[in-house]
Amino acid sequence: MTKKEIVKTISEETGINQQVIKSIVQRTFDSIVTTLVEEGRIELRNFGVFQVKPRAARKARNPRTGRQVEVPEKFVVTFKPGKIMEQKVNSIEGTPLAQQIRDEMASGKLDPEIDSDDEATEEASES
Repeated sequence: MTKKEIVKTISEETGINQQVIKSIVQRTFDSIVTTLVEEGRIELRNFGVFQVKPRAARKARNPRTGRQVEVPEKFVVTFKPGKIMEQKVNSIEGTPLAQQIRDEMASGKLDPEIDSDDEATEEASES
């Protein structure tokens, strides 16, 4: 689901203009980012906790050339879901969506670096 789809869904459910909803959604996201930058952590009860953590410097291999490269330390955002979210997400077991997720994982469409049993870590910028 994209931000645009979130805005459309909320607009349809509430009857509020999409531009107003878009502004609210964007301000919510901006507030989360600002809080992470200024405080390093934001807890949204019944949803989860976003937290900034350091990722140690490491050695990696360039997949195109095979050469070893140094990856400097950086800060990443982790997310630990709240209990309610975990329960709802775990309830998809045995559904077509669960199989779709497994298929996408096997085909490489989903990031295997994100461990569902641990804190999810955004690593998109490491490619």
